[in-house]
Amino acid sequence: MTPHLITHRGITIATLASTQGVAAHCAPCQTAIREQGDGWWLYFVDEDGKVDGYDSPFASHAEALWAAKAAAEFSAQ
Repeated sequence: MTPHLITHRGITIATLASTQGVAAHCAPCQTAIREQGDGWWLYFVDEDGKVDGYDSPFASHAEALWAAKAAAEFSAQ
């Protein structure tokens, strides 16, 4: 599966399959949403390529995307 990409406020947000690694598919300063067994997880790749994420999943892709867009809004300020 090719990651689905959107750009919000200059931040690229990638939706990944559960088998796709965040570091392998996202460049620095990008955000990833990935479905796993317990929900939709949100990850951030910092300027140095380090991956960090929230400590709990979202119930739906829509909720995770909303949170990713909100984070992009905050980063754009």
